[in-house]
Amino acid sequence: MAKVWSNRFDNSLNPFIEKFNASISFDNTLIIEDIECSIAHAKMLGKTKVLSAEDTTKIITGLETIKIEFLEGKFFPGPPAEDIHYCIEEKLINLIGETGKKLHTGRSRNDQVATDIRLWLRKEIDKIEYLITDLQKSLFHVAKKNVYTLIPGYTHMQRAQPLSLAHHMLAYLEMFQRDRERFKEVRSRVNTSPLGAAALAGTKIKIDRSFTAQELGFEKIYQNSIDAVSDRDFSIEFVSASALVMSHLSKISEEIILWVTDEFSFAKLTDKCATGSSLMPQKKNPDVPELIRGKTGRVYGHLQALLTMVKAVPLAYNKDFQEDKEPIFDTVKTISSCLKAMTILINEGIEFNINNLTNSVEKDFSNATDLADYLVGKNVPFRSAYQIVGEIVKNCLERKILFKDLELDEFKKFHPKFEKNIYENLKPINVVKSRISKGGTGFDQVEIELNNWKKKLLL
Repeated sequence: MAKVWSNRFDNSLNPFIEKFNASISFDNTLIIEDIECSIAHAKMLGKTKVLSAEDTTKIITGLETIKIEFLEGKFFPGPPAEDIHYCIEEKLINLIGETGKKLHTGRSRNDQVATDIRLWLRKEIDKIEYLITDLQKSLFHVAKKNVYTLIPGYTHMQRAQPLSLAHHMLAYLEMFQRDRERFKEVRSRVNTSPLGAAALAGTKIKIDRSFTAQELGFEKIYQNSIDAVSDRDFSIEFVSASALVMSHLSKISEEIILWVTDEFSFAKLTDKCATGSSLMPQKKNPDVPELIRGKTGRVYGHLQALLTMVKAVPLAYNKDFQEDKEPIFDTVKTISSCLKAMTILINEGIEFNINNLTNSVEKDFSNATDLADYLVGKNVPFRSAYQIVGEIVKNCLERKILFKDLELDEFKKFHPKFEKNIYENLKPINVVKSRISKGGTGFDQVEIELNNWKKKLLL
């Protein structure tokens, strides 16, 4: 196809520069959105009488034919076309003749591509929200089965206090819920139409921007034509929200990797989500969570790339913005595949070692705070109780025993208010049960949260 600016130039582009300048190798992802955008634009030109009814029908029919041919695998957009927009325009002109040249009336590639990417991203955000919800449901079902399963809780990667495993899993539901909310907020800003802003200043052609926005399902239009073609905030917001999702996926991946080690043995991998070693026959490797953890860096990198892309770019459109698509496309691909993989891993790939988890909370001092709280219940000031328990811990460590191994008279040497019921208070199951504050790990509170999540997830 002859370049639209060809009459302005005496010589053709250097072949390497022509290839360097082209975006058809990746922006063909937007072909359906570009056709939908063009159909809405053509309808608007017909409505405002810029095009005759005959020309409008001819253009729309041609565009719908191109769409069908593409979906049926009969149209393969690619080089030598510079981009998907010109590729479709050339195809339309070949189909319907000179009338096809009227389609671009009253618009620029600048507002056209800005509209296409928003249409595409809007759909992808909706798909991602479904994927997050599916993962939340998987985590919910694990939590539902493990209300009374105990797991050590950690701070600074040191044993802290015993928890309900359900409570631990519900923490991830909260994280992913914030992710869903962020995507909804991003979607509301993606869902603004730049179409009709033209190159940067609007157009003297009689157009109806509200009509095309309504046709394409946009909630509103950009109020400033310069901002419309130069805004890439939505791209950065999307990748930023995606980076947070990946951070949460990487966090649970790291925990699973630790849990399935021999050192922890809190869980084991099933054959459905593990691989072996080419050399060591005993190995069962956690490739899925390791890949998710590794792919997190890709999305972080895309965020940095987009932030750098918009830095110090003067108004309005600049060719720099061609670099927004590949990071967005790859982010969508990465986050979608990682969400699917984690959902499968939770559903089919991991089994908790209940006995090991139970034993693990019996062999540490994670009930030390409860020992102090016991004294608080006997009217001992907390800070005094805290120091007393510190002395008890030190004594036990020196003797290589646990609290439960101490005789009652030994407890009383540290403080006379210790009674026989201290042993019941120190049992891990009772330690967890006693956490009755709202949002805590106590079983009653966990059941309340499970019921809340059941309603939220429409289960």
